[in-house]
Amino acid sequence: MGGSYGSTLRYKSVERLKSVGKHSFLGASGEISDFQEILRNLDELILYDNMWDDGNSLGPKEVHNYLTRMMYNRRNKFNPLWNSLVLGGVKNGQKYLGTVSMIGVHYEDNHLATGFGNHLAKPIIRDEWREDMSYEEGVKLLEKCMRVLLYRDRSAVNKLQIAKITEEGVTISQPYSLKTFWNFSAFQNPTAGAVGSW
Repeated sequence: MGGSYGSTLRYKSVERLKSVGKHSFLGASGEISDFQEILRNLDELILYDNMWDDGNSLGPKEVHNYLTRMMYNRRNKFNPLWNSLVLGGVKNGQKYLGTVSMIGVHYEDNHLATGFGNHLAKPIIRDEWREDMSYEEGVKLLEKCMRVLLYRDRSAVNKLQIAKITEEGVTISQPYSLKTFWNFSAFQNPTAGAVGSW
């Protein structure tokens, strides 16, 4: 939930999860202002869809396709939206999870990560994820991944939110802080044993 101003960690409660319509939620890493632009476009899309008043509503697959086109279109104008997006949803019993990069690269998978998480969290998820995990097990796995990422990024914040989506709708948790432990010997004297200096 951190928001940086250059290399300064300026904001520590930036919400990066938003519900989209009745069936989807969107998570984003990257530029906050560009994420706000994406949300503004999605609000227009959902409003336009609701005005038809035909009893149908956009599902996660349709929203994911829209985001893919939007990101690719902006990339082609050499004015990309600097975000990596993850969209999840459930409609008519069908679960959906997809991602879109800032240049429009998109795919679906059972588990996704963006940025640093692609390198450090995905291996943990590949080892421990199961199709039949309970919600509580999923939260524990997510917290484990976030803790690993937190310890390896000097600009990270230990606050996070968790989104849960079912046929009934989207629930986004209140922000909470991960418990951390900084008394490891490597943290106490990180330059011990380092040869030379800058």
